[in-house]
Amino acid sequence: MTDLSLVTVTKHKRIITDLSNANLSKADLSSVDLSYVNLSGACLSGANLSGTDLSGADLSGADLNDVNLMHSNLSNANLSGADIRDANLMSTNFSNANFSGAKLCRVNLMGADLSYADLNGADLSGAYLSGADLMGTNLSGANLHGANLKNAKLGGVNLSDSV
Repeated sequence: MTDLSLVTVTKHKRIITDLSNANLSKADLSSVDLSYVNLSGACLSGANLSGTDLSGADLSGADLNDVNLMHSNLSNANLSGADIRDANLMSTNFSNANFSGAKLCRVNLMGADLSYADLNGADLSGAYLSGADLMGTNLSGANLHGANLKNAKLGGVNLSDSV
């Protein structure tokens, strides 16, 4: 694993491209440009990523428990198999993101943009999706037990085999 102390990150300027399997738990990476960075398998639990650009980033299999991603951009990001429980994802852009098989239990997705995202087989139990944009989203096989979808935009959503 890469330790954060070995990596230099400056706000508003991306100087790294591969942080796969890095230990970035509890790091403050707010407002950093991490677009298209490989963070697959990274540990980001408890990290502050608010306002961060992670568009096109690979976060597959990453540990994002209790992370703050409020007002961030993760459009076209790969979050397949990621563990994102108890995270603050409020007002975040996840359009066209891949969450297949991800664990999103008890996350706050209020006002988030999940349009055309792939949440096939994702666990959204207890998730708060009030006011979220789910237009065209694939929720086939997803676990929505106890999820709050009040005022969510659900046009064109695929809910086949969801519970």
